[in-house]
Parts: sequence; C-alpha cells; structure tokens
Amino acid sequence: MNATRIIAIRHGETAWNVDTRIQGHLDIPLNDTGLWQARQLARALADEPVAAIYTSDLQRARTTAQAVADATGAPLTPEPALRERSFGHFQGRTFAQIEAELPEDALRWRKRDPHYAPEGGESLTALRTRIDNTVHRLAARHPGELVVLVAHGGVLDVLYRLATGQEIQAPRTWQLANAAINRLLWTPQGLSLVGWADTQHLDNAARDETTA
Repeated sequence: MNATRIIAIRHGETAWNVDTRIQGHLDIPLNDTGLWQARQLARALADEPVAAIYTSDLQRARTTAQAVADATGAPLTPEPALRERSFGHFQGRTFAQIEAELPEDALRWRKRDPHYAPEGGESLTALRTRIDNTVHRLAARHPGELVVLVAHGGVLDVLYRLATGQEIQAPRTWQLANAAINRLLWTPQGLSLVGWADTQHLDNAARDETTA
C-alpha cells in the first residue's frame, strides 16, 4: 500500500492564544494576525498537489483550512474528530487563573498526568486515542496522495508524539506554532516524521496590511 503524505497545520492565531486563555471546544475566531497567517500559509501551499483537506469544525481551524482550499482547489471536509482536546471547566480561563483557582488540578495538568481529565473534559489518553483513530481513518482513504489536516495545538502535539514514539506524558520539546507547516508520512503501520515547524512562509514574508 502506498504511503499517504500529510501536511498537518495548527490554525492561525486567535486573541485567546495571545491571552493564554484555554479555548478547547469553545469556538473562537482568528484575530487579524491569524487571518494574515492563513493567507501566507495558503500561498505557501498553493502549488502542492493536495487531494483533500480535512479540518476541525471549530471556526479558527475552518477559516485557516478554507484559505488553503481556496488556494489549492482541494475539497474541504469538516471533521469534528479533529477538534482540540476538550478542557471542560478550564475552558475560558487563563493559565494564571487555573493556577490560582484550581491549584490541585493545575498540578496534575502541568505534570501531564495521562489519565487526568479536567471536570467535563478529556484526558490525554482519550485525546491520543481519538486522534490516532481519526488520522488512520482519514489517511487510509488517500494512499499515494497528499492530504492536509487543519487542527489545534493539542492535536498537533499528539501527531508529533505518534510519529516519533514519544510517550504522552513526556515533556514537550518541540514547537506547535500557529500556521506552521508540519509534514508526516502515514502507512498502515503508523506515522513517521518528515519535517516539523516550518515557518519560512511567516518569517520571511513582509507583512503589508495595505495589500492584505
């Protein structure tokens, strides 16, 4: 079976990213920077032979994915299983608020307890299972083709761990930049890493709002 090439994208920036406020399943839009990042990403991928784009149905991902769809002409399919981890009662709070108001929960979260789930939310183990199953299901539809997955920081973190054999509770040492290009290879045996955190399309582009 031919491998499926995957470009995995974290959505563009939101105001809540800037405020370090937990979004989870809350439907927060891109800010102006995020919209610009989506346009730059679309330009960078315009000549890629994309067969299909799958996106989280939350608007910050969907808007980012739509820019890529417009540039590549690839069909865009909303996929709720690519949503961010559900953070339950953490959602809407900043990191500092969680530390101050829920110190015991914050400690378990910070230590990456794989079985801990915020009240009403999802554990890291459950998230990993969801993303692993979803990526296998989607990638298996496109042997020998290139697909784009647009999702969230927590989802991208799981993909990196799956591709590199990192345990779910291991400290993160890799970047999860908004609108970065991350390349993976899928076979029925699993994921492997091709390239990660490419932000040249964001670093080297002069931001001219008059022509945006």
